[in-house]
Amino acid sequence: MIITKLIGGLGNQMFQYAAGKQISTTNNTKLKLDVTGYDHQVGITPRKYMLDIFNIQAVPAGKSEVWRHRLTMAMFRHHKIQQKDIHNIHQFLAIPDNSYLEGYWGSEKYFKGVEGIIRQDFTFKSRPDVGNKKLIEKIKNSMSISIHIRRGDYVLDKKTNQFHGVCSLDYYLRAVKLITQKVSRPHFFVFSDDHQWAEKHFKLQQPMEVVKHNYRKNHHEDMRLMTCCHHHIIANSSFSWWGAWLNSNPDKIVIAPKKWFRDPSGLAGRAKATRQLYETYFDRPGQ
Repeated sequence: MIITKLIGGLGNQMFQYAAGKQISTTNNTKLKLDVTGYDHQVGITPRKYMLDIFNIQAVPAGKSEVWRHRLTMAMFRHHKIQQKDIHNIHQFLAIPDNSYLEGYWGSEKYFKGVEGIIRQDFTFKSRPDVGNKKLIEKIKNSMSISIHIRRGDYVLDKKTNQFHGVCSLDYYLRAVKLITQKVSRPHFFVFSDDHQWAEKHFKLQQPMEVVKHNYRKNHHEDMRLMTCCHHHIIANSSFSWWGAWLNSNPDKIVIAPKKWFRDPSGLAGRAKATRQLYETYFDRPGQ
């Protein structure tokens, strides 16, 4: 059995699940999820376990099961694997059964080869409600381009702001300019955890609307809507990364920030992996 520790919001949980799925598939064993970190969430943006919105093939491990696994990690049959100790993909793929994974694993390389499984697992359990269904039809019947503006704790939390930083308005305007050179008659759909800021500051000459009806209560529905768009302009956010990645359009254009972290020193391995991913796989404004 593989147990992977979940931390952070929905996008981070998806990366952690995908990495665990890769290792459990390689070892032909079960995958379980340690969600105990969500028991006492505090701060500006308290998180909760959210992967149950998908058709994932794993269940949360029981608390007694997690603690028993932790207590026996020192024994030869159990292995605690931290991302900081993994220096290349060959080491990652060699992780044995009965391992406990701890890290962000924020790169596609950690589930390369099982993408089909991941896409299937990350299908939504429920159908969209009437409002979202109508918007999906509008998105599919236009040259839709999602724009994700991540603010929230990236702005309000000093520590988070120092680490992540926020994509500037100039970044988005340059991205819009670039993508309008590539596609005709674009219609922009703006998603944000601060739709009031988006409405006030984000103005385009092209058709544009700020999607705000899913705010807070059903914000995961915004990810579903993003996946239906033809092309994407994403933030330095795992949430919009997955919204773009889950789009099955083979001709999609995804514009992403070249610099993913303001100060990656605290999580150098995570930052390096994610930067390489975007520089390798995505178009970027200003290039």
